[in-house]
Amino acid sequence: MLTLEIVSDIVCPWCYIGTRRLDAALAEIRQEFPDFACRILWRPFFLNPDTPPAGEPYLPFLIDKFGSRERVEAIFAQVRMAGAVYGLVYEFEKIAVRANTLAAHRLIGRVQAAGEDARPLVERLFAAQFVEGKNVGDPEVLLDLAGELGYPREEICDFLASTVGIAELRASEREFRLAGVNSVPTFILDRQLAVVGAEDPARLAAAIRSRLTATAA
Repeated sequence: MLTLEIVSDIVCPWCYIGTRRLDAALAEIRQEFPDFACRILWRPFFLNPDTPPAGEPYLPFLIDKFGSRERVEAIFAQVRMAGAVYGLVYEFEKIAVRANTLAAHRLIGRVQAAGEDARPLVERLFAAQFVEGKNVGDPEVLLDLAGELGYPREEICDFLASTVGIAELRASEREFRLAGVNSVPTFILDRQLAVVGAEDPARLAAAIRSRLTATAA
């Protein structure tokens, strides 16, 4: 059983692409190792740790960060091209708010703490952010998304209104930064091997294969 930790942030467009490239890599590995088993855990990262709790205007932030509207549009085009290979559609023009992702990470952590697969929630959050342009830092938006997936609205509402898990989440994010993670996505295999970036599936598959070989030796 391989433990694969994905350090990512919901507002990172390359992290969305990274999920698809990982799927392709895992499919390749399973062709070679039919009994391959992998436990996937999502770990928090704050791409923009200075984001205000309520968020802030999205496009002005990017223009300030990258220097010009033209540069931002070029980045959007690059991401769209890379995502299209996997059927991903990015509707950047719909995004009004640069979201604070603390609450979204808390929700992912809650699902994992209950022993559930967080992938459906992560997928829904990415789609809400990049396809629908929703503010994934808004508790009401998160309640709606969680409700779509069958999570009890009242329990999620109480959880988001509390401080449960915040200290632990921030400590986890700090831990990965101190370990050298400074860009996302970062894929960590058994805490022994890391692949940084939304890399080509072949490179991810090679890393997994290397880890499997080392474990079997």
